[in-house]
Amino acid sequence: MIVSVSRRCDIPAYFADWFWGRLEAGYVLVRNPMNPHRVSRIALTPDAVDGFVFWTKNPLPMMDRLGALEQYPYYFQFTLTPYDTDVEENLPSKHEVLIPAFRCLSSLIGAERVIWRYDPILTGDRYTVAYHVEAFRAMCDRLAGCTDTCTISFLDLYRNIRGRIDPLGIRPPTAGQADEIACRFAEIAREYGLSVVTCAEDGDYSRFGIGHAACVDVQRLSRIGGIPLAVGKKDKNQRPACGCAESVDIGAYHTCANGCVYCYANHSRSLVERSIAAYDPASPVLCSQITAQDVISVREMKSCRAEQTVLFE
Repeated sequence: MIVSVSRRCDIPAYFADWFWGRLEAGYVLVRNPMNPHRVSRIALTPDAVDGFVFWTKNPLPMMDRLGALEQYPYYFQFTLTPYDTDVEENLPSKHEVLIPAFRCLSSLIGAERVIWRYDPILTGDRYTVAYHVEAFRAMCDRLAGCTDTCTISFLDLYRNIRGRIDPLGIRPPTAGQADEIACRFAEIAREYGLSVVTCAEDGDYSRFGIGHAACVDVQRLSRIGGIPLAVGKKDKNQRPACGCAESVDIGAYHTCANGCVYCYANHSRSLVERSIAAYDPASPVLCSQITAQDVISVREMKSCRAEQTVLFE
């Protein structure tokens, strides 16, 4: 099984100690988002995990212990955008901290293990098409050689984000703006030896040389680990246009403190504050404790390496 760390929150940035503790323990407990008292016990041992995919905007808190992952194939989905604190409230400086962190991470683990995410692309009075094109070129100039792929997507209007973006005049690009951005990004990326792919986009941008991404990518993990993985089923829990392979996510909603106005995983600041207040690095479940009401079941872990099943004892 491939383990996602995590689409629901930025575990590398805020909960690195918890993750390392769960890796040492060999398992993690994860609440079902639709029924929180249903809890899965998931093995994190090398025989059960075919690879980790880390999603982050700031990997720095993890980077001093990456040697603990030497038995696992893994790579990072590193989101790095040109937005200011009006959009991404709590992130460190892009130019002084995060771009250098991207370059450092790539030097430690290799360009194939660091995917650049420039997403979501949004527009407004400040964030025009020209702004994005200029910013993308400037970032390519600093990231060239540190990654082989840039993944883009366009802002989705999730119901829970409208109250955060409307006062800022933020909106998705129009179809024409999306075409122009895709065309210009593809041209610039080619100059820097990068490929551009889209994440869960229905639109066809193949005329610009842009394909569809599989952000949880079996083929990439096969190359990184040097062990062929059978191409698993498409992840049925993701959107129809998503190309990701099946994985299990070990994060929790309403726990990310990045403060991004476009975030679908946080419904309110108060929910996030309550969740983070409950964070205990020693707990087997993120930002909560197991109670008598919880029902824990062992998640069957099927490896893509062979026809084998691992149950945590």
